Amino acid sequence: MAAPRVSSLHVRGSAGARALTAALAIVVAGCTFTPPQRPVVTTPAAAVNSLTLDQYREAVAKRIVERNPSYVLRGTPQAMLRSLVVVSFTVDRNGHVVQSSVYRSNGDDEAESTALATLRRAAPFPEPPGKLLNGRGQLELFEDWLFNDNGKFQLRQLASPQALTID
Repeated sequence: MAAPRVSSLHVRGSAGARALTAALAIVVAGCTFTPPQRPVVTTPAAAVNSLTLDQYREAVAKRIVERNPSYVLRGTPQAMLRSLVVVSFTVDRNGHVVQSSVYRSNGDDEAESTALATLRRAAPFPEPPGKLLNGRGQLELFEDWLFNDNGKFQLRQLASPQALTID
């Protein structure tokens, strides 16, 4: 029996495939991967929610100021404040105020009402970090509203230094 005859087309096809494979190997070998100059930093989800208590208190104060611009005192608080109202409030894990009350005041009902109303108007607040929550999933906070005679306030967390002289 004679050996099977291989057609020239099949040989050319095999040689063509080998040539194509060799050409691709050369092209791929010429390619290089250059890593980025700066490493790409990805923030783990846990780090996003790792604010400290002071940072969270500042975020809450900023939210109160942002939501109540017509009540906020710009500039320097007067030397002798009209009123200081300390408000105690509790925020749940979703940033909702679940309780608020005047903790300390000089008896200025209008200032007390303004402090409580501006707190409610600013809610909900950003979600507090889980590590700050108590066993009920809540965070208890205090903030001081510093009132000038004109009824405008600054929050102690963000307040400018008071004037040194009474004008």
